[in-house]
Amino acid sequence: MPLAGRAPVSGHARLLAMAVLAGIGAGVVAAMALAVDLGWGVVPFAGLLGAVAMYCGLQRGGERGSDEQRRLENGLTRMAASGVFTLPAGAAKDAAEPLARIEAVAAELRRLREVAEGVHGVEALFGAGLRLEWISPSIERLTGRLPAECLAAGDFVDFLVHDSDRRYCQRAMQKVLESGQGEDFEMRFLHEQGKVCWVACRWRPLHLEDGSVAGLRLSAEDIQGRKEAEYKLLETVAQLRRAQALSENYLMRSNDERLRLSALLNVIRLGTLFMDRDHRVLYYNRAMLDIWRLSPGENLIGLRDVVLESKVVGLLESPEAYFDHIRQIVARQEVSAPFEIHLKDGRVLTEVSAVVEDSGHGRRGIGRVWIYEDVTEQRSIARKLVAMAERDPLTNLYNRRRFHEELERLLADAERRHVKVGLLAIDLDGFKPINDAFGHQAGDEVLVTLAREVGGIIRRNELFFRLGGDEFGVLVPDADEDDLIELAHRIVEGIGALRFVFGGRPAGLTASLGIAFYPDHACDGEALIAAADEAMYRSKREGRNRWSVAAAVQGESARMSIQAPGPAPDASPVLQVGESREPPTGEQ
Repeated sequence: MPLAGRAPVSGHARLLAMAVLAGIGAGVVAAMALAVDLGWGVVPFAGLLGAVAMYCGLQRGGERGSDEQRRLENGLTRMAASGVFTLPAGAAKDAAEPLARIEAVAAELRRLREVAEGVHGVEALFGAGLRLEWISPSIERLTGRLPAECLAAGDFVDFLVHDSDRRYCQRAMQKVLESGQGEDFEMRFLHEQGKVCWVACRWRPLHLEDGSVAGLRLSAEDIQGRKEAEYKLLETVAQLRRAQALSENYLMRSNDERLRLSALLNVIRLGTLFMDRDHRVLYYNRAMLDIWRLSPGENLIGLRDVVLESKVVGLLESPEAYFDHIRQIVARQEVSAPFEIHLKDGRVLTEVSAVVEDSGHGRRGIGRVWIYEDVTEQRSIARKLVAMAERDPLTNLYNRRRFHEELERLLADAERRHVKVGLLAIDLDGFKPINDAFGHQAGDEVLVTLAREVGGIIRRNELFFRLGGDEFGVLVPDADEDDLIELAHRIVEGIGALRFVFGGRPAGLTASLGIAFYPDHACDGEALIAAADEAMYRSKREGRNRWSVAAAVQGESARMSIQAPGPAPDASPVLQVGESREPPTGEQ
């Protein structure tokens, strides 16, 4: 409604208008930021101030014309239309209406100041020259700086922004100012105590009514807590990645070690079997399948021990004895002693078992390992080596070395049990002429035949030896004099009955024997050998082809029982037909 024609404004009204102006001036800058945020724009505020000033001037100087009144009224109308203030309900449409509008503006500005001072984030307004014009009081909470300090600083960016973010911040502000498009980014504010505070910034242009950019508005939110959480999360992720990399490295190395171990176990000829605590197969190598004659493609992983036993039971000579042995081993925790397993095919296996220890499970461990080895060849070689060391290679009789070992053993046993040991010393008569006349091959044949024939004469508990050349010996434990004399008689007859033909010529030989008893004729091994040799040489001197008993160790005159010689050996060749019969070759 035009002001013309109305009564002049009273002095009281003028004073009221000037007081309202003073309040408006104090809060207008703070209200501008929120007004812009609410979409009111900067122009309505400028209009408001102009209208108030115009009105007050009109009141001081009286009415100066209807144009100024209309301008004031139009400014207040535009402000009301833009939502800067709301006229109180029931306000009279009279001369006091402009004052009511001004009072409404003042009330609205007070509310905006209260809101601005209570904002948690930082709000700031910058002019077209990027100079700070207003900043919310919340800047003090964030940086320890008062708004006045920030306004007094020459350059907001240099004053508050971390030096690492300054250039980027300046470029972003200039970009918003030139393009009119907002920018969002994160940067760091500097606290007066040297600390750093991360903020999320939203830079927006401030537009005039004609659309031109009048400045910038900054809205900054404190994100320090989020950044610290991010840093902790990043550190946690980094630690997890390091742990994962370390775990992968350990896993790779463990896999490499497993492959190397598997290659090693597959190369060696020891059968290896790992069982877990539930008696199930965890691992086995190729040698395990070969030793137990299992199919190369058979999969044993996961099988229980009872299933394995059923697969090998047909190979064992004594299955029950072996399975009892296994149960005894499993019941103990220590490493088992080597155990021999005899198979039906003649092979011999050895077995050793031990608990696979794990500190986390005590002595029970995580399972058990079984090692098998086929020692058939080794046992055969050992027997051959023993035979080479103890037996004569030509006749396969025990040799002189074994003779002395058995003699000492039998003498010790006889002394403990108070029994006798008999020794027969045998020396061939006529062997050297056969060897000289027909060669060593003929001599070897004689020795082999004699060993076989005499070996068939002696009894199971009597030991037959070739002591060297054409010398032989027989050891008889628990000897009885009559039995030993009977044995000597049969040996003399058996050797004398042997017939040979070499080169179409017949040959034969006899033997002289000496008999000695422990302890009757000697008290130790060497003396017993000497006594038997002395008796044997007596037989040779007395005509050969006979036996003699050694004299007793007492100081009696020589007591020698001499057996008369038997009938002359038959000179007829055996199983030979051809040349004329000749008597045996000369005697040694």
